[in-house]
Amino acid sequence: MIDRMKRMQADLEHLPHLHRMGALFSETVLVKVDGQEFYLVFDKGRIAQLLEGPSKKTPYRFGLITDGAALTEFWTATPKPGFHDIFAMVRIGRAEIIGDMLLLVKNLRFLKEVLALPRARHEVIK
Repeated sequence: MIDRMKRMQADLEHLPHLHRMGALFSETVLVKVDGQEFYLVFDKGRIAQLLEGPSKKTPYRFGLITDGAALTEFWTATPKPGFHDIFAMVRIGRAEIIGDMLLLVKNLRFLKEVLALPRARHEVIK
């Protein structure tokens, strides 16, 4: 899982439209997969750091908690219904969003596109 997160960080560096979209976003986001914690530290639309947890000392504004199978399905080129979107995964009970929802909604398109970067990579590979 950490490899996919690192690839997501590297892929983001080559997408200037996402840098513009996230130019005002400098926060830490928790992504928890099967109990394993990853902290994505954003700085002006880029992932400045990728920290592995668990950590009680790393503050985050909001988090996405899910299981590995759901995230793997989310990252496929054509996900099954219910796995195409983070809110859809919440609705079917395969994910949970915690923390500052207002900040998430204000930056929703940017964050959805960043979280879906492994999906784009999968489409290019095929």
